[in-house]
Amino acid sequence: MTATPKLDGTGWMLIAILSVLWGGSFVMIEIGLRSYPPLTLVFARVALAVPPMLLAMRLMGERLPRDSRSWVLLTVVGALNCALPFSLFFWGQQYLDSGYASILNATTPLWGVIAAHFLTSDEKATPTRILGALVGMAGIVVMVGPAAMKGLSDNLLAQIACLVSTTFYSFAAIYGRRLSQSALTPMSVATGQTITASLIMLPIMLMVDQPWGMAMPRFDSTMAALMLALISTALAYTLYFRLIDRSGASNAQLVAFLIPVFAVLLGSLMLNEKLTSGQAGGAVLIAAGLVILDGRLFRRA
Repeated sequence: MTATPKLDGTGWMLIAILSVLWGGSFVMIEIGLRSYPPLTLVFARVALAVPPMLLAMRLMGERLPRDSRSWVLLTVVGALNCALPFSLFFWGQQYLDSGYASILNATTPLWGVIAAHFLTSDEKATPTRILGALVGMAGIVVMVGPAAMKGLSDNLLAQIACLVSTTFYSFAAIYGRRLSQSALTPMSVATGQTITASLIMLPIMLMVDQPWGMAMPRFDSTMAALMLALISTALAYTLYFRLIDRSGASNAQLVAFLIPVFAVLLGSLMLNEKLTSGQAGGAVLIAAGLVILDGRLFRRA
């Protein structure tokens, strides 16, 4: 019988790093959307990430797969983990403030627990894991504050788009783990899915956005797009698939609880947004949710 994946010290370290990398992406998306339409920004994020990832593979002595079956699976992961959720979330973030968007994004671990329960043999949901996910989500709501909930009945399509994108992340994590535990290495999975996502997005972006008619983009928006590609995609996905391979799909998605914490901190530093007592209290609930999901403290008790 396959052992249930656990989070060790290295797994938590990867989660912390990813929280910073993806927390900053909320700020970068907001800045990038000042000049670029959503689909163009999505394409830039994935396409510009491909060259550094290929270079990293070469330096590591790794190679992309050559069989068609692997590329079919990589296309599925590229669609579920990048092309579809990025497109939906970037579009939705045009109409939702970043605080409310972070609440929606934080539902990812809950969907991950449910999806992993039905689609894996070694990551079954337990009452403790469900409780931990709900406590963590409550922390997100408290941290962002009631002001972010004012638009609950507005922009319904944008809210639905962001929620649907989080379910795609959950399915992608499960498929990504299957690939990373096959003959493919985590690095080849991360690079392959980014390549396929770029190929998926290219014709869609050209047909919908027609970028040749765009005005000259702002310098800060262009730099934000580069940061999204190099930091939030190339580096982050390399670490993410290593985390999935090491700690399991549902454990890897715990990073969604910490992303808003760092998004708030970085927003305060870069966009002069204010920190509140509610955000501090929410961070405590998020930490409690992570402790419950981890389970080690209770096992020791």
